[in-house]
Amino acid sequence: MNADDQAAEEQIADDRRLSPYTGYTRAHWGAAADRMLLALRPYASPDHARIDLPGRPSAYGPDSDSLEAFARSFLLAAVRLRGEAGADPHGLADWYAAGLRAGTDPTSPTAWPRPDRLDQAKVEACSIALGLHLTRPWLWDRLDEATRQRTVDWLGSVVGQRYPPINWVWFQIVVETFLRSVGGPWSTEDIESGLRVHESLYRADGWYSDGPERSYDHYVGWALHVYPLLWADQAGELCPDGLRQAWRQRLAAFLDDAVRLIGADGSPLMQGRSLAYRFAAAAPLWVGAMTGATEVAPGVLRRAASGMLRHFHDHGAPDRRGLLPIGWHHEWPAMAQSYSGPGSPYWAAKGMLGLALPADHPVWTATEQPLPVERADLLVAVPTPGWLVTGTRRDGVVRVVNHGTDHSVPGDERADSPLYARLGYSTATMPPLTGATVGDPSDNSVAVVDATGRRSHRNGFVTVDCRLVDGVGWAVSRADAHWVDTDDDAGPDHGSGRRGRLRRGPVVTVASAVRGPTEVRLARVDSADGLDGGTGLEFSGWPVAGDVPPPARTGDDPPVSVVAGAAVTSRLVGLTGFEHALVRRERGTSPLGDQVAVPVLRTAAAPTPGRVYVAAVTLTGAGGDPADAAVPVVTVTAGGAGDSVDIRWPDGHASTLLLPAAPG
Repeated sequence: MNADDQAAEEQIADDRRLSPYTGYTRAHWGAAADRMLLALRPYASPDHARIDLPGRPSAYGPDSDSLEAFARSFLLAAVRLRGEAGADPHGLADWYAAGLRAGTDPTSPTAWPRPDRLDQAKVEACSIALGLHLTRPWLWDRLDEATRQRTVDWLGSVVGQRYPPINWVWFQIVVETFLRSVGGPWSTEDIESGLRVHESLYRADGWYSDGPERSYDHYVGWALHVYPLLWADQAGELCPDGLRQAWRQRLAAFLDDAVRLIGADGSPLMQGRSLAYRFAAAAPLWVGAMTGATEVAPGVLRRAASGMLRHFHDHGAPDRRGLLPIGWHHEWPAMAQSYSGPGSPYWAAKGMLGLALPADHPVWTATEQPLPVERADLLVAVPTPGWLVTGTRRDGVVRVVNHGTDHSVPGDERADSPLYARLGYSTATMPPLTGATVGDPSDNSVAVVDATGRRSHRNGFVTVDCRLVDGVGWAVSRADAHWVDTDDDAGPDHGSGRRGRLRRGPVVTVASAVRGPTEVRLARVDSADGLDGGTGLEFSGWPVAGDVPPPARTGDDPPVSVVAGAAVTSRLVGLTGFEHALVRRERGTSPLGDQVAVPVLRTAAAPTPGRVYVAAVTLTGAGGDPADAAVPVVTVTAGGAGDSVDIRWPDGHASTLLLPAAPG
C-alpha cells in the first residue's frame, strides 16, 4: 500500500449522522478492505501465486500457509469486486488471475499443494471456488481456456475425498457446486453426504455445534450459518427448498442471540478457538442482511459489524504494515492453534461480506441503531450452549456464565480448555492461555486443590439446568473433578483440552445465580473421593490484564480479593466457607496485556462433603457503578430435594432457588 492509498483512507471522515455509534460507512469498509489487500503485495511472488507472510509457520508448513494467504485474501478481493459490480481501480481481478494461473500449473515452481495431497488445501479450495463464483463475469469468464482447465483439475481433486464431519464438509460442497456450474467433475453423493453431516450438527434454537462435542463458538456463525445460505444462492435448484427455509429460520434465531454477545465497544465475545480471525465474527450479521433472514434491523446489523471492525482498528489491527498477524489487538503468536499460520487471520474476509452488497442496500443506507446492551441491561438464558448472558448498559460489558460448553462430551475427563471450559467469558476479558491448553484452570473456575497445589479440572461435566427464574439467571452443572498430567500429550492443538494420566477427585456440583454484573457462585462437594490431606476448595474470578501489574487488594472479613485494571474491575467476595483471599499473578499468558491478575478465594482445609460454598463474583467495566461493590445476602438451607438458596440482591430483589441434591 503506497502513501497515497493510506492517505486516502485516513481522509474518510466519520459520518455521525448515518452512523452515530461508530462513524463508519461503506466507504470506511471499502478502504479497510483495500488496505488489507494492497498490504499483502510486497510479500507475494512475482507471479502472485504465493503470499509468504512473516510469522511462525503452521503445522502444515510454508507451502500450505502461502496458499492460505492467497485463498483467503482472494475471497476478500472477490467480495470487493462483487459489491462494485466489477469496478476495479486496484486491478484485483488481474492480480489474482495471475496467481491462479501459476498456482494451478503443476510445472510452476510456485504451484499450490493439491487438495487430495494436503488436507489444509481442501479448506483453501473453498475460498478460491467461492471467490470465483462471486466474480465470475469479471474473472472466470475472462480467463484463458488453459487456466480454466488447470483450475478445474486442481479443484476437482476434492471429488470423492474424505472430510472430517465438522464445518469442513462445506469446503467440499462449495467447491463441487462451483465445478458443476462450469462443467467440471462433481459428485451428488459428496454433496448429499455433506448436507447430512451439516444437519447432524444442528442442535436447537439456531445453534449448531461444530462436531459431536459441545463445540459452541464463533464457528457457529462464521461457518455453519454463513456457508449454507451462501451455497443456497450458488446452488439454485440443487438446494432443496425445505433446507433453505430451515436455514433461514435458524439464522434468524441465532442472530437474535449473536447481537447480544457484542460489547458496546464492538468487541466480540472472547471465547473459542481461532480468535485470530477477529472480525470474521461479523459474517453471520452480513448474511442476515444479504438474505433478509433476520428480524434484526439493518441499522443494528451494521452497527454491530462496524463496531467490530472499528474495535480492532482502534486497537491496532491491522497493524502499521496493514497486516493481520496472529493475535487479537496486536500480534500474539501464542494464540495460534497448531493449524494456524501467518495467512490464517485473513478469514477475517468473511467479516467483510457486507461489501458484496451494493451501496444502496438498506444495510448501508439505514441509520445505525444501538446494540441490545446499549438499549438496556441484558439477562438472557441460552440453554443450547448452556450460557447465561448478562450485559450492563452503563459499562457496555457483556458476560457469559458457562454451564454447557467445553469442546468435549459429558464424561470425557481431559484437561479443561481455557477457551471453552471456563465458567465465564466476556467482551472485556480473555482467559489466560497458560500453556495453551495444558495448564491447570487459573480463572473463572471452581477447583479442588490437591496437596501439591494442583487445581482440578471439570471437563466432561453434565449440564443440569440453564434458565431464567423470576428475574435471575440460574444455571447448574455437575462434574467429576479430576487432575490431568498432560506432559506426554504432544498432539496437535485444535482447541480442546489435553489428555494425560488421570487422577479422579470428588463429584462437585456448581451453580450460578446471575443478576446485573454479579454472579452468586455456589459449589457443593458431593463425594469424598480425593479429599486427602492438604486439599482445599478454590474459586477464581475474572482475569484482568495490563501492560503493568494490575493493582489488587485483599481483605479477610469477609475474605475479598479485588483486581482493578485500567478497563475493568474484578471482585471476588467470600460469603460462606472461605478463609483465604489472594491474587494469582501470571505473565505472558494474555494477548490483552503482559501482566495478568486473577482474584482467588480458598478454604483453609479440605471441603466438607455436603456443605455449600458461596461467593459473589463481579466484573465491571470503566463505567461501572460503585454500588456494584455491594454484595448479595445469601442463605442456604438443606432439604431432602436439595439445598434451598435464598438471595437478597443489592437492588432489593429477592430470589429463592433450588440447588438439586446429589444424584443417587
